[in-house]
Amino acid sequence: MAHTARLCAVIAMALSSVALVVDANAPLSVRLSGLRNDRGRAGCALYASERGFPTDPGLAAQLRWCAITQGVAQCTFAPVPAGVYAVACFHDENANNTLDRGVFGIPVEGTVVSNHARGFLGPPPYSGARFSFAGQPASLSLRMAY
Repeated sequence: MAHTARLCAVIAMALSSVALVVDANAPLSVRLSGLRNDRGRAGCALYASERGFPTDPGLAAQLRWCAITQGVAQCTFAPVPAGVYAVACFHDENANNTLDRGVFGIPVEGTVVSNHARGFLGPPPYSGARFSFAGQPASLSLRMAY
């Protein structure tokens, strides 16, 4: 009898720990404000590593294109597993799917990355833009810079 009770207790503990191991995937929203006009669209890329960040959206874990209304855009990535990420966004004013650059490669369209990280003589580093995502619904608020 004691053996059966002990076995039941072990099984109950195992089942309760399985119940705590939840597939931690949830939406991550990015609210972009400060867009200088409603032309074109906003592009947002979610990076799971420094590889390609922030200049190669082809290496992003997810890429979203979002409409702009009254200088604001809302992009949502889903499902996003818990982990460390960085977000890079730009205002594609002429809707050519490319961040247009001027002299010396300086962007002529608006850009912003998570944590509002800045680069020195180049794009911001992943280390300055990265953040932890717990796998629960969350939202970032970023202001576009031109």
